[in-house]
Amino acid sequence: MAALVACCVVASAGHAAERPASALARAGRIECEKGRRAESRDERAQHFTRGRDLAEQAVALDDQSAAAHFALFCNLGELMRLDGESITSVFALRRLMSELDRTLALDPGNTDALASKGTLLIRLPRLLGGDPQRGEQLLRQVIAQDPNAVTSRLTLAKTCEARGEREEALAFARRALQVARAQGRADKVAEAQATLAELGAASVASPR
Repeated sequence: MAALVACCVVASAGHAAERPASALARAGRIECEKGRRAESRDERAQHFTRGRDLAEQAVALDDQSAAAHFALFCNLGELMRLDGESITSVFALRRLMSELDRTLALDPGNTDALASKGTLLIRLPRLLGGDPQRGEQLLRQVIAQDPNAVTSRLTLAKTCEARGEREEALAFARRALQVARAQGRADKVAEAQATLAELGAASVASPR
């Protein structure tokens, strides 16, 4: 399987060399999204590896492209998460954050990048740069700019529930489910339903 992945990446890279940075960045994002929707680990790894290589080529061609840096961030992050949410490499995390920060330096209003930054600041321990308050501020900024930001709403739902603000948590999760259904995103529908189930279970276990 590793050989197959390598073969696919090399073949993809060969065709990609003739394309401009914007097309490479777009192709890298598409691979990232395909990987997120893939069912098997091997298939996800193929898409994310291919997406990373395409994005790296885009960055090499145009270091001023926010889209290229974000495509690289997207695929690097998903490769890190292949086997769970744990952080096994500080070096990989630093590279990940560097690509995200570069994206925002080039495009401060990029809601996808702002959402990613906010989520990371909430999830990371403080020793690794986490800042939950700042992260929440960014996510609230994102949903103000993009009412259809499903993932940001789900992260905010969990954040609110963790500090006992269950009604707001439920509101975020319910709205996320509505948006996910409207978008036809089965993966996000499942995530929103799971979040609502967690909120319901929490309320039964420890009523407020």
